[in-house]
Amino acid sequence: MNVVTRVRRVEDTNSRRGVNWAGVWNSSITSYYLILWTTGTLVVLGLVMVLSSSSIESLDRSGNAYGIFTKQLLFAVAGAVALAVACRIPLRIYKSLAWILFGGSLLLQVLVFTPLNGMSGGVLGNNNWFAIPGTPISLQPSEFIKVTLSILLGTMLSRTLATSKSWVHVLVPTGAASLAALGLVMAGNDLGTALVICLVIASAFFVAGIPLKWFAGLGALGAVAVAIFVIPNGNRMGRIMAAYDSTCDASDQLCYQVIRGLEGLGSGGLTGVGLGSGSEKWKYLPEAQNDFIFAVIGEEIGFLGSLLVLLAFVSLGIGMVRVILRHQDPMVKITTAGIAAWILGQALINIGVVTRILPVIGVPLPLVSAGGSALVATMLALGVVLSFARTEPGAQEAFSARPSMVRKTIAVISSSSGRSRRSS
Repeated sequence: MNVVTRVRRVEDTNSRRGVNWAGVWNSSITSYYLILWTTGTLVVLGLVMVLSSSSIESLDRSGNAYGIFTKQLLFAVAGAVALAVACRIPLRIYKSLAWILFGGSLLLQVLVFTPLNGMSGGVLGNNNWFAIPGTPISLQPSEFIKVTLSILLGTMLSRTLATSKSWVHVLVPTGAASLAALGLVMAGNDLGTALVICLVIASAFFVAGIPLKWFAGLGALGAVAVAIFVIPNGNRMGRIMAAYDSTCDASDQLCYQVIRGLEGLGSGGLTGVGLGSGSEKWKYLPEAQNDFIFAVIGEEIGFLGSLLVLLAFVSLGIGMVRVILRHQDPMVKITTAGIAAWILGQALINIGVVTRILPVIGVPLPLVSAGGSALVATMLALGVVLSFARTEPGAQEAFSARPSMVRKTIAVISSSSGRSRRSS
């Protein structure tokens, strides 16, 4: 039976009986396509919103309304390439290169604090940027630490749990690697990224089966560490007060951003004022295309647009949870849990900041906010998860059985050409 006949028979069967949605849901390749299409949806939506929210600032900076958007588009292309490559790398390669990848990301982070860094002063108090001297290229190595740390924790925890019955032997090497990552990120004064990395670590340990009593101790240490970094810092304490002080008004610089963000989010109503028609981006809302892009989404495409974003992240989460539950390799389960906690946790933090549930922490909305390093690193991480999804039980057979788009096109063209010759 040729490809065309087989495809037509499937289409005829589905048209007569309807699609078996239960069968689709239980398919071994559902996780792959759920993650892939949701990622694409969020990236495209992000590009549209970056174009809308950054045009005024970009015009003011460079005289080109498309400057920031063009950079984001180039990073999206780079991220797509990274995703495509990562999803084709075999699992054994990730396991064998875990330490090398993690060490490379730490080395990039160390370079931030050396004279080789072409950037001084950082970005808005965040010193975790590395600029190559003499070039316009800059990156945030801490974003890539999230990816490599997730892979390393998955590899180390799965191996040590298989060879040791002592939780001390398990936690000492993984704890040392985690503290190295956290220490270097905090040295750059980036508490937001450090909190997200803590989510990665906690999620990886939880899925690995670390006893809950260990979590209690680690949680207490984490709370003490956060207090040490927050309480003496007037700016960070001011952010907390701005979020939770009911008497805070727009005359206070720290209060101004959270008030404008919440007003922008709620001003769009059900369907929004229209793409490009929002007023917050006219320099009323600081960081409109970055940390507060969700406020612009609420203003311009309304409640329905905001709901679409939330549903997209829910869909992405469902896809990654499916990989965790269905895959048999502990390394895959632990690594995917770390990446899921990073992306979904960061999305919740960002949305919580805009809705004034959380103080301003300074993390972007994954796949949506402007920012090249964050976009490429997130798409790279999702490429890793897609690679894992391709090795779910039964997935390889399912992919092999499905005719590719190229094969189907060639078969259709060949069939049409054959009929034309016979008729003539």
